[in-house]
Amino acid sequence: MTTNSVPSPAAFRRIAVEEAFLPPDLVKIYLRMIAEGTADDPGFLSLWGFYGGEEGARRTGVLQRIQDLGAGRIRDMDATGIDLQILSLSCPGVQIFDAPTATALARSSNDQLAEAIRRYPTRFAGLAAIAPQDPAAAAAELSRGVTQLGLKGAIINSHTHGEYLDQPKFWEIFAAAESLGVPLYLHPNTPSRQMIQPFLEAGLDGAIFGFAAETGLHLLRIITAGVFDRFPRLQIVVGHLGEALPFWLFRIDFMHRRAVAANRYAALRKLNRAPSDYLRENVYVTTSGMAWAPAIEFVLSVLGADRVMYAMDYPYQFVPEEVAVTDGLKIGAADLRKLYQTNAERVFKL
Repeated sequence: MTTNSVPSPAAFRRIAVEEAFLPPDLVKIYLRMIAEGTADDPGFLSLWGFYGGEEGARRTGVLQRIQDLGAGRIRDMDATGIDLQILSLSCPGVQIFDAPTATALARSSNDQLAEAIRRYPTRFAGLAAIAPQDPAAAAAELSRGVTQLGLKGAIINSHTHGEYLDQPKFWEIFAAAESLGVPLYLHPNTPSRQMIQPFLEAGLDGAIFGFAAETGLHLLRIITAGVFDRFPRLQIVVGHLGEALPFWLFRIDFMHRRAVAANRYAALRKLNRAPSDYLRENVYVTTSGMAWAPAIEFVLSVLGADRVMYAMDYPYQFVPEEVAVTDGLKIGAADLRKLYQTNAERVFKL
């Protein structure tokens, strides 16, 4: 029997697919790097300098909740009517470290996540952390996470030391995901060292805008590099209603077609389909952090009800009343069930 304070209607379960965690040992490493001045990445310093700084209600609440893979998280889920969270390692995850350190930390984090799922198998599922710094090791860890630990795909916290996955040296990660039949979740990170300064000086480097600009750029690079032509069964999930790309579909298609015809850029190649086709056929988007009915309904209209999933963005955006926004969308019962439950069950093989 459900004990949810905001119970799911009998017609569906609420599955939240972009919910963050960090193991306490990784939090300690982050905070030690800040305290000792050994971190020099401006995005990392901005993000974790804030959460590791002087205590405040938001900082303390996020830091406590993000490390909790037990009773406290379950209580928050019950209070908001969330039946299942798909957990993933928060940004920057392990992608700020050197390759051997990152690979070892990814493995340890995945073991801890799998143990939490074993304790709460009806409430948690998870995505494997991987270290793109070593693509072969990342592909191997993805395989271990899926085949041995029961994880449902991989989380990649966008750029790795300023490098993007459209570079062919990373493509064995795509090959592994396609072969395993699991998705990659492309989660935001703060903009890279190369692009962050105009955002940082205006206080816009984080979730207010920098995350979306950086991750939308990353996904568009993957599309225009021909990744989905090479890996046609690959599926990528992005949050925050597609990091604004669904709102640009017409202009992206139009300008991509013009630039390719003009042979303006060596990097822009002719694709098998229009960029918008890949967004409708190889990309899923989630509502994380975007509990705004007009935007959700627009994205549903341009991508289709089979391509959008619910997420809360816990604990960074833990606003319980936002569940009611999704419940009240002006869509049919069948599409609401897809949004909350059946799309996630299909994509993540729950």
